[in-house]
Amino acid sequence: MIRVDGRTLRCADVVTAASTEGPLGIDVSIAALRGAESAWKLAEELSTRRIVYGRTTGVGANKEDPVGEGESPDHGLRLLRSHAGGSGDVMSPGQTRAMMLIRLNQLLAGRAGLSPVLIGALADAVRTGALPLVHRLGAIGTGDLAPLAETALALTGERPWLTGGVPPVPVQAGDALAFMSSNAATLAEATLAAMRLDTLTRASHVVAALTYIALDGNPEAYATPVHEARPHAGQVACAAEMRRLLGMEGTPKPGRRIQDPFGLRAFPQVQGPALDAIHYLRDVLAVEINASTENPMISTVHQDAYHHAHFHTAYVSTALDQVRATVHQVAELSVARLGDLVEPEFTGLRPFLAAGPSGSSGVMILEYVAHDALTELRQAALPATLGTAVVSRGIEDHASFSTQAARAATAAGSAYQQVLACELVAAVRALRMRKADLVSLPARDAYETAAAVLDPSVEDRPLTDDIARAVSLLDTFARI
Repeated sequence: MIRVDGRTLRCADVVTAASTEGPLGIDVSIAALRGAESAWKLAEELSTRRIVYGRTTGVGANKEDPVGEGESPDHGLRLLRSHAGGSGDVMSPGQTRAMMLIRLNQLLAGRAGLSPVLIGALADAVRTGALPLVHRLGAIGTGDLAPLAETALALTGERPWLTGGVPPVPVQAGDALAFMSSNAATLAEATLAAMRLDTLTRASHVVAALTYIALDGNPEAYATPVHEARPHAGQVACAAEMRRLLGMEGTPKPGRRIQDPFGLRAFPQVQGPALDAIHYLRDVLAVEINASTENPMISTVHQDAYHHAHFHTAYVSTALDQVRATVHQVAELSVARLGDLVEPEFTGLRPFLAAGPSGSSGVMILEYVAHDALTELRQAALPATLGTAVVSRGIEDHASFSTQAARAATAAGSAYQQVLACELVAAVRALRMRKADLVSLPARDAYETAAAVLDPSVEDRPLTDDIARAVSLLDTFARI
C-alpha cells in the first residue's frame, strides 16, 4: 500500500508503481484531499478579483491576453486540446504509471488549485491501473505539457485509454494549467533511471570483487587506513563494501602484484563519485516528487496566488548529468578489468580464457560487446544541460532539458548493465578455470549464484545467452 499525501512519497514507491500491472494499492490522505479542495476554492475566488495566470489569461506569450467571462467555461478544454500535441513513440506503461502516481501526489500537496473532481478521477485511474495513451515527445524540462495534457484529456473522455479507463469528468476553466504545470513524466523516467543505476552500482561491487579474486588482487588498495586519509563518503563506502565482500576485515593474504591495474586499484576512487552522485540525485528526486510545482501556486496559508518558476528543473537535469558522467567512468574501469581477465599475465590462464585447440578465441568477443556498450554509454553521458531553447515568442528563454537528461540516464543504465554482464561472464569463467577457493569469502554466494546460471562450457561457442543471463543476475547481486 503506497501512501499518497503530497509529502511522503518515496522513489521506491515510484518503482513499485511502474512495475505493477493492473490495480495499485494506494492510500490517499483524506486530509490532503481536503487541503487540495481548499486550494481549489481559493483559486476560484481569487480569479474573480485579480489576474491569475492561466486562469484569467492565456499562457506563455499569451499571458497578457485576458479570458473573457463568456469564454471561461471552454478555456480549460482549449488549453488542454492545444497542448496535447505529443508525438513520437508511446510512453512505456511503467513510466506512464509512475507519472500518474507522481502527479497525483504533487496535487495532494494542496497548492495547485485543481478541482477535486479531476483529482479524484486521476486517483481512480491510478488505483485501477487505467493507462492513457501518452506520447514521449513534447517537453524540454520546463513542464511536461504535452504528456500531461494528453492524460487530462483522457480523464475528460476526449482521448483514448491504452488500458482500462475511468468515467469522464468535466474540466473547469482553471484546471488545465493546474494539471499540466508539472514535470511528472520527466520525474518518473528520472526516478526509474536513478533507481536502476543505484541497483547497478551496488551490483558492480560484487562483479568487481569476483574479478579481484580471479586476478589475485592486492588488498592494500581497499585498506581502511588508505581511505581514512581521504574520506570522501562514496569512496569510503565502496572500499568498505569491497572489504566486506572479500573478507578483508582480518589480515588478508597479499596479492600477486605490488600494485594492481587501475581497474582494481582505483575502483573506490572512481566508484565513489558515482555513489555520491546517485545519492544526491535521489535526494533531489525525493524533493521533486513531493513538491508543489504548479504555476501559479495557490497558497491557502497566505490566501493568495504566487507566480514563479518551479516548473524549471535545473536541479534534476544537473544531477542527472553528473550521474551519467560518473557512471561512465566506472564503466570504463569495468571494461579495463575485462581486458585484464583475458590477459595471461594477470590470470595465469590462456589468452581470452580459451580452452581447446590452439588458436581458440574463448571470450574474445566480450571485449567488443563491452566496448560497443561503453560507446553507447559515452554518448548518453554527454551533458544535456549545455543545450538552449528560446520558445513562446522569447518569453520562455531558458530550458533545463531534464527530460532529455532523464532519457539519457535510461540509456546509460541499459548500456552499463551490458558492460557489467560482460565482465561477470569473464570473471566467472576465470574462477571456474582456476578452481579458485572461495569457501571463506562472502563473495562466494555471488559466485555460486552465477555459476548455477551461466553455461559451464568453456569451448568456443556463442556467448549471447551468457551475457543475457549475467544481466539477469545483477538485481540479485545488488542484494548480496
